[in-house]
Order: sequence, then structure tokens, then C-alpha cells
Amino acid sequence: MVVPHGFSRTGVNVVTFWLVVILVVVADQATKAAVCHLMEVGDPARTLIPGLFNLMHIENTGAAFSIGEGSSWLFVICAALVFIVLCAFVWTTDLPTSFVMSLGCVAGGGVGNMIDRMVNGSVTDFIATTFIDFPVFNVADIFVTCGVIVSLVLYLRWDSEQELDDDSDLAEGVPAEKRDV
Repeated sequence: MVVPHGFSRTGVNVVTFWLVVILVVVADQATKAAVCHLMEVGDPARTLIPGLFNLMHIENTGAAFSIGEGSSWLFVICAALVFIVLCAFVWTTDLPTSFVMSLGCVAGGGVGNMIDRMVNGSVTDFIATTFIDFPVFNVADIFVTCGVIVSLVLYLRWDSEQELDDDSDLAEGVPAEKRDV
């Protein structure tokens, strides 16, 4: 990544992370607001994409598959802790921009659902699959799921590159205390 003059790579990564988080939260909250405006909880499902997805408004007090129903406060605490850890990781680690963006997707999705839990005591879910029996979900869930998968792949690639760099430093006889880690 080319870092603009006067900016540090860490600074660019932190700004990138926050921009992604904000965009994900806005997209999530806007879609939830639209569904709440268009449908009441329990209204009949509407076709969103024929044969794939329906629009269905439900309020979920649990997590995926309604696990932990009624424990919204516990999910708020967990989401806040994950968010803090991701912020610290991005701030303290020299990461590729793509990795920072995927972590921003995870954090933004978590914050989007955390906002629902704090304001409503439940999460607004509205995307129902018709081609498979699957729990109803929302935009935040999509970002969290895809972000976790992409982050895992990028982490494994990044970690193996770090090991290769360390191995090449050892092969060149660079003492451990002088290696750029």
C-alpha cells in the first residue's frame, strides 16, 4: 500500500478501519429502518428475490439460531469486547489494508447489532432464505460472517508471510533484536 506523504501506515489503517465500520453500521441501520417502516413484526413474508430470499420482519433477542434468547446484555458485552480487541489490533499491528477492511466489516456488523440490542433489546432480522432452511438474518450478520471468513484467510496468508520474513532474516544472520518485526 502506498502511504500518502505525512501519514503513517498505522494512521491510514486506523482511518480505513473506522470508515469501513461507519459504512457497515450505516448500511445495516438503514436497511433495518426500512424494514421496520415497511413491515410489522409477523407480517406475511414478501418475495425479495424469487427462489432465493424473502423479506420477513422478526425481532431476535438471541444470537444465530436464537441461541441465548433473552441474553441481549451478554451479547452487547461480547460485541463491545470484540470491538475493543479489533481496534487495538489494528492500532498496534502493521497489517495489509485488505485485512484491516475485513476486520472493519466484522467490527461494523457487531456494532450494528449491538446498537439494536442496546436500543430495542433485540436485533431486527429480515432476510429469509427460501432455497434452504436457515435462520432469518440481517445485513450486519452478512458483514460479520463474510468478514470473519475473509479475515481468517487473510490472517493465515499474512502470518505465513511474517514467518517467511523472519526465516529470511535468520538465514541472513540478522540478530533477533535487530529484526524488523
